Amino acid sequence: MPQANSMSDVKKLRLVISKVDSQLFSGDAISVTVPGSEGVMTILAHHAPLISMLREGTIRVVTPDTERTFEIQKGVLEINSNKVTILV
Repeated sequence: MPQANSMSDVKKLRLVISKVDSQLFSGDAISVTVPGSEGVMTILAHHAPLISMLREGTIRVVTPDTERTFEIQKGVLEINSNKVTILV
């Protein structure tokens, strides 16, 4: 199996994290880890479609350049067509 030779070869997904009144994050991510209602889950590129409630905890976003975290009280996550939308 071929291995990624650079960060440009890494598979990415499109991620948007929003509150009612502001956008917290919008861009490409390598992975996003969320506190799902059934437990912590990590989403990678080309994940199957999914809708899940989120509980209190930390969202961890890994991008090609950095890693960021967001503390949330609750929310909802939707995955569709390699795009992840999180409303908190």
